[in-house]
Amino acid sequence: MNILILGSGGREHSLAWAVMQNPKCDRLIVAPGNAGIAQIAECAALDIENGGAVVSFAEENAIDFVIVGPEAPLAAGVADRLREAGVLVFGPSAEAAQLEASKSFTKEICDASGAPTAGYARFTEAEPARDYIRAQGAPIVVKADGLAAGKGVIVAMDEQTALDAIDDMFGGAFGGAGAEVVIEEFMEGEEASLFVLCDGEDILSIGTAQDHKRVGEGDTGLNTGGMGAYSPAPVLSADVEARAMDQIVRPTVVEMKRRGTPFQGVLYAGLMIKDGQPRLVEYNVRFGDPECQVLMMRLGAQAMDLMHATAEGRLGETRVNWADDHAITVVMAAKGYPGSYEKGSDIKGLSDLPEDSSNMVFHAGTKSAEGQIQASGGRVLNVTARGDTLQEARGRAYAMVEGVDWPEGFYRRDIGWRAL
Repeated sequence: MNILILGSGGREHSLAWAVMQNPKCDRLIVAPGNAGIAQIAECAALDIENGGAVVSFAEENAIDFVIVGPEAPLAAGVADRLREAGVLVFGPSAEAAQLEASKSFTKEICDASGAPTAGYARFTEAEPARDYIRAQGAPIVVKADGLAAGKGVIVAMDEQTALDAIDDMFGGAFGGAGAEVVIEEFMEGEEASLFVLCDGEDILSIGTAQDHKRVGEGDTGLNTGGMGAYSPAPVLSADVEARAMDQIVRPTVVEMKRRGTPFQGVLYAGLMIKDGQPRLVEYNVRFGDPECQVLMMRLGAQAMDLMHATAEGRLGETRVNWADDHAITVVMAAKGYPGSYEKGSDIKGLSDLPEDSSNMVFHAGTKSAEGQIQASGGRVLNVTARGDTLQEARGRAYAMVEGVDWPEGFYRRDIGWRAL
């Protein structure tokens, strides 16, 4: 098969790595890719949010299967255009992608399906939103309704922080994403992620993970796109996972089908778990980043077969083969992230690190220039390892981190601390 992956981050590098291990893959193109992806696959310059351009590229290159990595092309309807052109695609329609693209849409679905989630109110003007916060008090959660690259959620532990968030969102800090705001009750508990494949009819859980959103050790400081992750998530026991599937995911998929917008792709359910009871924090309609990296490390070549079965509507006859193992990824980011940071610094030492089924450095924000790997983003590398225990995986990952010569980067030294 000729396969096209859309995207340029660590998630897409790990997807490409897993796909390349599958003997069914004859040719792999990643658009636009990055310096790490270019070492294992072809990279192509392509506007991945332009459905027409993606369809033309797929036809010109005899692509059999397209895997959409990030959320923006899904919200832009790229999967719809591919389906209309008869190209097999892994990823939901623009209508179904509203589960991530609109927080208020997700709340509507939860209301309709009875899925447990936080109490909420939605606002299109600042003053009523401020009044609501003053009436509710803190802690409270303020979310930009639309896509904000993982940064449009403010967990306000005091009232002033919540009021400032309202000013930022309606003041345009998150662009169009903040034109509508959802304010939620603060949920106590431990957060974890459940990844479920859906083919519009059947669903299949393919793994759990926990990530570290805060920039500082001990989960302190500003929210980021994620500073590291590990899989499986101990808090998501088999019992809790079964409840999440029965009470949250399955009712959501049934409701989406009832509305005539069946969900096809991966549904990433962010869950808050307290006393064994899960509640939905949010949905994403693609693999998490950096959670995808630890999932792919554990799934390997079968990941492609699972995605292919999802796209063809064959999930009912598909199974996941799990090894009894653990994986962890440590994000190396540019100093200053998630604030302002410099690009273009050289990264050395990568060629000396092991690359095998238990050790991989996935590139997130890199480019190749003058024969050097250079940093080109905020989150730059995902140093990933697996082992029989989380402790073993963690030891391997941090040993690799020590081998990276990049003075302009930083990382958290406590990834996995909740589980360990």
